[in-house]
Amino acid sequence: MQVLVVEDDDSLIHAVSSVFREEGFIVHESMRGDDGLFMAEQNIYDLIILDVMLPGMSGISLIHHLRSQGIMTPILLLTAVDAVERRVQGLDAGADDYVVKPVAFPELLARSRAILRRHGTLSDSGDISVGSVTVRPKLQDGFVNDVPLKLSAKEYELFEFLLINRNQILTREQILDRVWGFDTDSGAGIVDLYIHYLRKKLAVQEYPDMIQTVRGIGYMVKGKANVSKNEN
Repeated sequence: MQVLVVEDDDSLIHAVSSVFREEGFIVHESMRGDDGLFMAEQNIYDLIILDVMLPGMSGISLIHHLRSQGIMTPILLLTAVDAVERRVQGLDAGADDYVVKPVAFPELLARSRAILRRHGTLSDSGDISVGSVTVRPKLQDGFVNDVPLKLSAKEYELFEFLLINRNQILTREQILDRVWGFDTDSGAGIVDLYIHYLRKKLAVQEYPDMIQTVRGIGYMVKGKANVSKNEN
């Protein structure tokens, strides 16, 4: 999964990024609100960690811009202890939750996981499952009935993206931007190649048809997610 951290404090942004990377997330960083907005518009993130007070554009304005475009990426605010009014503004603008500075990292991760569970992305264990197929972010691998698929880094990112967005048609362009980055020199054909790699590994475990081709558009995974809603 990919997280965008938008924070102008140099030590804090690196600390937050390190914590998420240790949990198996791919982390992108921005220290300006306007740059963070551009990144959130260009890439597909699973979560945005957002400071309220930023150079270039405030966190509140960033939320308004994203939500007005229909970009509903979950957002967790970082706010000062006395910034009650800004927390209210952020939540009203469309943020999902907040953590007060100085940040307690266990709380930050717990609230992030809770947001992702509410959005149907994570189970309580942090895994993402569809039927008997699971991806485990901490191990960066996929499993069928607990048998590892032994995925490469790009295969894992691609498979995770497909499972997170199960029952949705993903275009080749969306997949390319998410997995390889919007500034990649690779063409859409690389997506077809890695889908082929994934299908071969799934076929060994008797799941050859899990990834479906939507002719002329892209790909999708069909299935019901095994995600627990219990946050206790």
